[in-house]
Amino acid sequence: MARIPSTTAPEGAPIPERHAMAPVAGSKIPSHFGHCFGCGELHPTGLHLVAYAGEGLDITAKFTVNENHQGAPGLAHGGLLSLAFDEALGKLMWLLRAPAVTGRLETDFIKPVPMGSTLHITAEITGQVNRKVYTSAIGRLNSPDGEIAVRAAALYIVVPMDHFMNNAPKEYLAQMAKTPELMAFVDPTFEINP
Repeated sequence: MARIPSTTAPEGAPIPERHAMAPVAGSKIPSHFGHCFGCGELHPTGLHLVAYAGEGLDITAKFTVNENHQGAPGLAHGGLLSLAFDEALGKLMWLLRAPAVTGRLETDFIKPVPMGSTLHITAEITGQVNRKVYTSAIGRLNSPDGEIAVRAAALYIVVPMDHFMNNAPKEYLAQMAKTPELMAFVDPTFEINP
């Protein structure tokens, strides 16, 4: 089976427009779900990744590696770093106001990420073809200008909100009804195939 770089936007792929209702540049992008391991504030051992909207189709994010995130002693687990990039790249969908799922994620580990260090992630949308949204990111150690430790690219697929609603446990749906801000990113005029 031949492999192709499916996380790279095809040549000539258009860059989508930032949605008029996207978070304001510099504002914190809220967690999509309080119990999310990546960004949820309610998860006791999660990453608690925090992201901020950029000026265009970009975001910045960061999280600090703690003892719950280790693989080898004192170092961040590679799968956990992939999770952090999936979360950061997924936050880009707030800029399009479109629900999406990860179709493919590729992560390159360049340097070890020690416990206690903060990974600063910059991510951007690199193209869109129909429902496919192409993204890329870089993670730097301990400052926005630090050494590059991780690179990632991903393909997201825009899906109808029913994809999430039809699979959520009833108790979560009841909680979301009490806290509609959990669903705040969805554009009420969104159509899967406009």
